[in-house]
Amino acid sequence: MDMGIVLGTMTATRKDPSLQGTRLLIIQPVDEQLQERGGPLVAVDVQTAAGYGELIFYVTGGDAAIVIPGRQIPADVAVVGLIDSFTLARG
Repeated sequence: MDMGIVLGTMTATRKDPSLQGTRLLIIQPVDEQLQERGGPLVAVDVQTAAGYGELIFYVTGGDAAIVIPGRQIPADVAVVGLIDSFTLARG
């Protein structure tokens, strides 16, 4: 899992029927210091819970395709949760 920040939403006039009931979000991957890591990504938000500016965690690849129990979706990136807070333990 990786962390990201929601930059906005994306609207598609047509999308795969298996994506009905989901939102498409534009997210910016970030590291543990909340610094940008790479370019923005389009992610499927199956819970439709993430909003603009929120810190989220997401999965990629095959994990993104199976975020909806019992079915596969055509997704490379999927939001799987909101991050309320995190603590870094340094040794």
